[in-house]
Parts: sequence; structure tokens; C-alpha cells
Amino acid sequence: MHEPETTPEANRRQVLYWRLLARLFGTEEQPALERASMGVVEDMGLPPALLDPTVTVDTVVQRFPELAAELDGLIARVEDTEQPTAADGRTAAGVGTDEVRRAALLSKLLINVFSAGSGEVSATQLANWQADTGWLERCLGAEPGELRARSREGELGAVLAGLEGDLVNRMRLREVLADPALAAQLTPSMSLVEQLLRDKANLSGVALANAKALIRRFVDEVAEVLRTQVQQTSTGTIDRSVPPKRVFRNLDIERTIWKNLTNWSPEDQRLYVDRLYYRHTAKRTTPARLIVVVDQSGSMVDSMVNCTILASIFAGLPKVDVHLVAYDTQALDLTPWVHDPFETLLRTRLGGGTDGTAALAEVRPKIADARNTVVVWISDFYEWNAQPVLEGMTAIHRSGARFIPVGSVSSSGRQSVNPWFRQRFKDMGTPVLSGHIRKLVFELKNFLS
Repeated sequence: MHEPETTPEANRRQVLYWRLLARLFGTEEQPALERASMGVVEDMGLPPALLDPTVTVDTVVQRFPELAAELDGLIARVEDTEQPTAADGRTAAGVGTDEVRRAALLSKLLINVFSAGSGEVSATQLANWQADTGWLERCLGAEPGELRARSREGELGAVLAGLEGDLVNRMRLREVLADPALAAQLTPSMSLVEQLLRDKANLSGVALANAKALIRRFVDEVAEVLRTQVQQTSTGTIDRSVPPKRVFRNLDIERTIWKNLTNWSPEDQRLYVDRLYYRHTAKRTTPARLIVVVDQSGSMVDSMVNCTILASIFAGLPKVDVHLVAYDTQALDLTPWVHDPFETLLRTRLGGGTDGTAALAEVRPKIADARNTVVVWISDFYEWNAQPVLEGMTAIHRSGARFIPVGSVSSSGRQSVNPWFRQRFKDMGTPVLSGHIRKLVFELKNFLS
């Protein structure tokens, strides 16, 4: 079989990709590759800043606005497997000048995002990395931050969330927070909020005020997303024992016509109505009780943040009585603050072991009307005292309350679930719900509707 002829364009693209690999996996700069890559970039009429890892993508786009359109959806175009044609300017080897340009842009993105270096990280460096990663997400057809927020749904999202967490861990966060100018450069993220919650006892004065401001910004952003998912939730079932009000706004036009079709007069071309039908609109007045139990041990930080916010949103709905309990080796009833997720999070103490028996002691007295109660239990279920915890959960299920075990509602990283508990929940007829928080919202909406 005849091998396709090597072309200048194919060689140029190869140079850029060899430099990319050297930058990502090598410890020292390769002068020959750098010089060759600079020649390629200049031949393509692209800015030399594309080869400087210290220059952000935002800076490049600001100086050369025409590159923004090339970056959007870039990776989808790079992976395009359509056969080359003469019309698109490709050579016999299938590589044209457009492919070389895309290789240069792609290299810029990947190096800026995945070559994060080592050592201490400043607030500016973190903000720049987050902005560059936002461009990478745009190139994949997602919104900035979307892949990191959906990290459980894909390998790349998990990797990006892990990189972000590592950068946050390498920051001298207390010093940054003590400087209002530096603190203002921080972009709220799950990793940053986790660090702030863990370190809040060591903060005071300006640093504490800045930490609280960052947490509140993140809480408000997540709450807005979750509120959109919850806003269509109905709060109560129709009570058909109550006669419908005979007012015009309750008139059921379609049913009235259907029931009176026998009164149609062909001669008059009219429908004579001898009975009107009205819709039932009365709903039960007993509030649905929602008890959210969240494991606040070190492995469940994302769930603690997400579910605290979610509980506050449901607490704002009419006729929904929401209770929130957090636990590790001890349980804390956070119900008095459930309407304010910010204040709730400030009262949590992240870390420690896991003892669900402490949470059960708080939950049992709250189940007054089992048939009208749902208990959402969020944990990885790695309990040191597993059998008594399982027996307590089984008792809740048998009481008639709806019991929903949730393995994770994480927005970054991965979460495992104790296989012993997973199997027993399945046998009990209450399989573990895991994945994106939208799944939990869907389950709760079903209960409340």
C-alpha cells in the first residue's frame, strides 16, 4: 500500500505536538523544539505569545480578538474524521494549514491547563488557571466551569477538578485572604470552599471576612443553579374529597365539552350544555416533612455543601417542613439555620470518622407522620458500627417513611460507596442513588408532587 507523501504542513504540526509532549512530560525545556515551533507559529501568522506558558489565553484573545472564534469548539474540529478533499485546502497527507493553526492553539490550551508546575500558588495564578481551563471547556462545547462541576460524569472533568484542588492546596491561603486585593482575585470553587471551611477556625479579622464573602458568593452561585432545577416543584397532591370551587378560573372546558357531546344539535349547529365541570384545586394542607441527613466527614465535603444549599431551597417552598442533620462521630441538628446555607456551613465541622447511630438518634424523633416523611441520607456509608446503623435505617423504611440513601451528590472528584451497604439497600428495595445532584432533585420533586 502506498504511504502518503510527507508534507511541510504535516511536519509543522508534528513539531508542535512534539513540543506539547515535551512540555507536558519533560522536566527541561527543549531549545531545538522551541526554536522550530517559533518558526511554525510565525509562518502561520500566529502570535508568538501562543508559545509562552506564562501568557494566559485571555491575554492572547484580548490582543488578537479574531482567535476567539477559532478557539470555540476547537477540539471538536481537531477530532473531525472527515476525509480530506481538494475543496478544503488539505494536502495529499490530509494536513492543511488550518490543521497546523489548530495544533498551535490546542497546544497552548493543553500546556496552560495541564502543566501546572509545583510549589506555592498565588491567587493570580489560580485565577489565571481557572480562566484558561474555562477556555478548554469552551473548546469542548461546554460552558466555563461546567466540566469541573460535572466531574463525576466524565474522566476529564474529574482530572480538571483534581488539578484545581491541588492548586488550591498549594496556596498560602491565609496570607492571600488577609490581603483584600489578593482575596478579590480568588474565584470561588468547590475546592476553595472546602479549604475555607476546613481552615475557618484559624481565620480572624479581615481574613475571616474575606473567607465568608467567598463562601457566600459560591453558595449564591450554586443556589441559583439548583433553584432553577427545583422551581417547577409542586407542593402537595390534589385532595379530591374537597368539592371544586364553581368559579370560572376552575372551569374544565375540555371535560365539559366531552361530557356534553350527546347534546350536539346538527340542525342548530350548537352544543347545548346542561352540566359544567370544574377542576379540583384543593391540595393537602399537611406539610411534607423532608429530613436531610448529611455525612460531614472528610470524604463527603462536596455533598455537605451541595445538600446544605439544596435543603435551604426546599425549605423556602410552601408547605415543606425541612430538617437538616449533619454528622461524623457526633450529630448536629442544623434545622434552625436551614434557610441560610451560608450560616449552616459555618457551623459545620468537616472531617473525623463516621457514626450513623448519632444521626439516627436525631432523626427518629422527627418522624411524626411516617407516610408524609422522606429521609434523604447522604454518605459513602463507610460506618465503623455498620450493623446498628443498617438496622436503624431499615426501621425507618418499614415505618412507612420514604428512605432515600444517596451515595454522592458531588460536584468534584469521585465518590465510592461501601459495597456492603449498597447490596443491603438494594435488597431492602431502596437502591443507593448516586451521580449528579439533578437525580436527587428529581426524586424529591416526585415525593412532593
